[in-house]
Amino acid sequence: MTHTAAHQDLITEQGAVSLRNVTVAFDTDRGRITALEDVSVDLEESAFISLLGPSGCGKSTLLRAVADLLQPTAGDVTVLGGKPEEARKARKLGFVFQDAALLPWRSAIENVRLPLQVGKLAKGGDYDSPERLLELVGLKGREDAYPHELSGGMRQRVSIARALVCKPKVLLMDEPFGALDEITRDRLNEELLKIWQATGTTILFVTHSIPESVFLSQKVLVLSAHPGRVRELVPIDLPYPRELAVRDTPEFTAIAAHLRQLLETC
Repeated sequence: MTHTAAHQDLITEQGAVSLRNVTVAFDTDRGRITALEDVSVDLEESAFISLLGPSGCGKSTLLRAVADLLQPTAGDVTVLGGKPEEARKARKLGFVFQDAALLPWRSAIENVRLPLQVGKLAKGGDYDSPERLLELVGLKGREDAYPHELSGGMRQRVSIARALVCKPKVLLMDEPFGALDEITRDRLNEELLKIWQATGTTILFVTHSIPESVFLSQKVLVLSAHPGRVRELVPIDLPYPRELAVRDTPEFTAIAAHLRQLLETC
């Protein structure tokens, strides 16, 4: 797919998240730095999209713009047809960071319940069962465990359950498994696909890992660096459900090789 063809493909899809000519620039001691420039993309509802690119290409910046954690310098971001601020205040956005950021004095179940105890949901609202979510992420029986009693992978599972408790329509994940060992990461990749298929949540997933992006995603959005621009939106034509063995297939290898070539020429 050519860059031009990819861009035309991007701007014709409609869905859960839309960016139109988005530029994000920061003023620093070294002058003005443009993190993202003229990014246009639409993400379909219930899609699993990974963001892939070299360090400094603006992956996390794009995620933060969608999450209403920063305002674009130019262009427009819409989430579920409205402003990101509206989606955030309505609890339609969930966010999972690389650090699970659990409160150490609260048990797993209490950490998952935390969003229900603040804001409008404390006064009633639509939410999922914390107990059911901990079972969904594979932590049934560990509800009363404290963060220091859980492995890194388990803590991240609690973080995912916490992000899902308000039934978000869009889940933003910023390298959530980047600090984990390879075996744990593989296991959580499999679990995340099960969670996505069980909830139907739109997931926008930042990663530096080519194999991870191919294994998880329906499409991979490749960004070039300095400043971050859309390089290509690559479809992942591999059937679901996926098992780790798919990574040994010629089809998987070919897609990964294409993504690597894109990254090497960013």
